[in-house]
Amino acid sequence: MAQDGRLLRGERTRTAVLDQAMLLATVSGLDGLSLSQVAEALGVSKSGLFAHWRSKQELQLAVIDHARAQWTERVIRPAVAEPAGLRRLSAVHDRRLAFYEAGVLPGGCFFANAHFEFNARPGVIKDRLATEQRDWMAFLTRVAADAVGLGELRPGVDPEQLAYLVESLGVCAVMQASAPAYRHARRALHEHLRAIATDPSILGELS
Repeated sequence: MAQDGRLLRGERTRTAVLDQAMLLATVSGLDGLSLSQVAEALGVSKSGLFAHWRSKQELQLAVIDHARAQWTERVIRPAVAEPAGLRRLSAVHDRRLAFYEAGVLPGGCFFANAHFEFNARPGVIKDRLATEQRDWMAFLTRVAADAVGLGELRPGVDPEQLAYLVESLGVCAVMQASAPAYRHARRALHEHLRAIATDPSILGELS
């Protein structure tokens, strides 16, 4: 039982550290992260963090995994609860914008910031971020392809092109990080989807 208690406390500490590191990374950059910086922000000893990560790179990779888990929980999972097709594609976009609007991360978007930061820096971190981006674009493409397969989008609509549009609108919105930007991003996709839908009433009107 004592060992189980230590394991539980260790996991709570690890989660708290990753939460704080993710917040710091959106402000100071992923490369600016250090065990000392995180320990200071949490008011704990740096030596205690070495039990979880032996290097800065290990911490950075763990933060990327943590950010992906948060994105899955806050954006992907609620969206896939919607019916496959246009409604799911619209929900992914809306959940993403709602996540940004809620100010969960002070720097807006962990992944957008990290991609810009490491785009010209070859190495393990850039490779991992590239994998995350490929996975995300593959997900968006599958959701768009489902809408085509279900006959909710006109024949000839390119799912990859549509996924690119969705991603572009999301990144543009979070880079501006303003109420008008989020409103424009929502309306832009909504109007585009209604224009290429076989039955625009599936989406209804934007409130």
